[in-house]
Order: sequence, then C-alpha cells, then structure tokens
Amino acid sequence: MNNKQQENQAMVEQALRRYTTGSLPQFTFLGGSQNQAYEYKQDDRNLILRLTPIANRSELMVQGELDWLLFLADKGISLSKPIPSIQGKRTEVVYSMEGGAICVVFEKAQGRKVEYPECLGDNALYERLGRLTGKMHALSREYVPAKHQLKRHEWHQNWYLQHLDLLPQSHVKARRQCSTLIREIGSLPKDAQSYGLIHGDINVGNFRVSGQGKITLFDFDEAQYSWYVEDIAVQLYYLVYVYGGEQGAELRAQQARRFMDPFMKGYREEHHLDEYWLRKLPLFLKLREIIVYIGSFRNWDGDETFSSSNNQWFKDWITESRARIENGISIVDIWS
Repeated sequence: MNNKQQENQAMVEQALRRYTTGSLPQFTFLGGSQNQAYEYKQDDRNLILRLTPIANRSELMVQGELDWLLFLADKGISLSKPIPSIQGKRTEVVYSMEGGAICVVFEKAQGRKVEYPECLGDNALYERLGRLTGKMHALSREYVPAKHQLKRHEWHQNWYLQHLDLLPQSHVKARRQCSTLIREIGSLPKDAQSYGLIHGDINVGNFRVSGQGKITLFDFDEAQYSWYVEDIAVQLYYLVYVYGGEQGAELRAQQARRFMDPFMKGYREEHHLDEYWLRKLPLFLKLREIIVYIGSFRNWDGDETFSSSNNQWFKDWITESRARIENGISIVDIWS
C-alpha cells in the first residue's frame, strides 16, 4: 500500500468512527470522480459512505443537497436517504495531509442497476423515469431551503463549467464554443414552470430498480438551479452517446425517439412543460456534452487523443465529441 492509499484508508476510518461504535466495519471502495464512495454493513444494513473534497464543495453546499433530498423524500420520492452521525449531524468533516472531506452516509438504494445495453430499449423504464422526473420538477416549485445559506448553486456555476482550464491549451475552439453556449443558454427566459432546482445527473448509474419496477434515485451531488429541460437532456444524452461511427447519427436519432415518447408520456402526468422547451433540448445536450468532455480530462496524461487507453469506444467518442463541440453540433437533434 502506497502513501496515498494509506492516507485514503486513514480518512475513511476516521469518517467511519463518526458513524459507528465499537470495531470498525470492513469497507469496499466503489469508485467516484467528484466524490469517493465506499460500501459497508452495519446492523444488517448496507450503507454508503461518501467523501466529498472540501476543494469541490463547501459543507453548506452538501447540507443544501441533503435539505433538498429530504424534502423530496418527505413528499414521496423514493431515494437513498442520509443517516445521521453518532452526534446526530447530517454531515461530518475529516482531514488528511491532502485536505479535508465532507462525509455523508446514505442507505444503499434497493434494487438492481439497469445496465447497457438493456437500458437502450426499455420503454416502460423511460415512462417511469418521466413520471419521476416530472414529479420532482412539480415539487421543486414548492421547495424553499430551510436556510438561505443552504441554497444550491445556479447552473452556470457547475463545477466543470468553472474548470475549463482542465482542457488542454490547444482546445481554443472548444473553449470559445463553451463560452458562446453559456451566453446563449443564459439568455433564455425563466419562470416557475420552467426553472427550478433539478437533480442534475440522472443516469443509469444513479438509480436502482426493484423487481416491481420502483425506481430509487441517489447521488444528488449535481443538484442545481436550472431549466427543467436540462434534467431531461442529461438522461437523453447518456442513452444516445453510446452510438458512434458512420451509423451513429441515425442510431442516436432512433434512440432519442424511443426515449422521448414514453418519457414525456410519464412526465406530463406530473408536470407541464411547454413544447418551446423541448425544442431547446439540443442546446442542453450540447451543454451536457461539454461537461462530460471536460470531465474526461480530469486525469489525462498529457496525450490529447488518449492513445494509451485500451478503451477504443472512449477514444472514438472523445474524437467525435471534440468535433461536435468545436462545430457547435448537438449530439442528436430530432426537433429541427
């Protein structure tokens, strides 16, 4: 075990002492980019410990996420709830030589993950996701943070959009397109029916489905104030970006139609969104692509083409994604 691994283990153990008594439980690293997640068991419950670097989020920002999450849970949204520490706190802070991290422990979501390619043709799932998303957006209109200090950030303050410097210096055109897109989106109208607090990162990795089809949502770390249509664009993006190559455009269009019809059927049962906003989906698909693209360079090794990667799909995607971003093209557009 190297020094960094030892530091990580010490931080996890320090965090677990805030939530457990007696001997420390065994834990398993689950992964993460913005945050680090670990699974452990206590009193026959499967729990998830999440560590968020203070450099990425303030403790108040994390508490704002939990305030929103608990409001939704109280209104009947099925989600992974946080559990308090021994001291009865929603969040705890631990430190290492590399800095501090904010700790939250969540109940592990029940059900199974819907993997690719299964998720690419499940119309019943899309309709349930639409209903869940619509209900959250309707509830967002009622939500007021418990304290002003807990209010989450606005869409343009997204961590990735604030870290364009992660892109290589050669990406001048991509940076320019990002700035242009932010201005264009920023000029859109706002009202209570179209703009509010959203989840911000609904994708197949952030929910589980029970045998009865019940969706349990988790990972609200990207919750932000934005247009509700962004929550739809994010889900659509992750269901079309898997298609590339010569037939990619047509396959993405087919998948977009396959998703949008049942999704919007479920969505409209809970919330009304004017057709004007659906025609703006390409703008928000561009925004999501830029965010995902920036994230790809968080740990890059200086090779802009990632030629050392063994993941051919990723290398193809990064090439195609850069071309779309630099030319201002949406990954899919069935609304023109």
